[in-house]
Amino acid sequence: MRYDNITIVNKKGKGNVYNSVVLPHIEPIDSDILIITSAEDRLDLLANHYFGDASLWWVIAVTNNLTDIDLKLEPGTQLRIPTNVSQIKNLIK
Repeated sequence: MRYDNITIVNKKGKGNVYNSVVLPHIEPIDSDILIITSAEDRLDLLANHYFGDASLWWVIAVTNNLTDIDLKLEPGTQLRIPTNVSQIKNLIK
């Protein structure tokens, strides 16, 4: 689950409210990319490299069932990078 930041305006002014977003199950497909991580790899950097958007790091985390995560990864870890990220993003809207 991740949180969606929503700004609201009330009688006292602006405030942030965080709503839960249930993340989708991401099925493997034949066009997914398999990589082996190196020491400098992080989820946000990989998301920026493959998707052009570092904020989509969670797609790689969910795809690979990474639950107790740090953006840094253990070198030598095999990860699956989905190639259908636009379809995945549409699942949570």
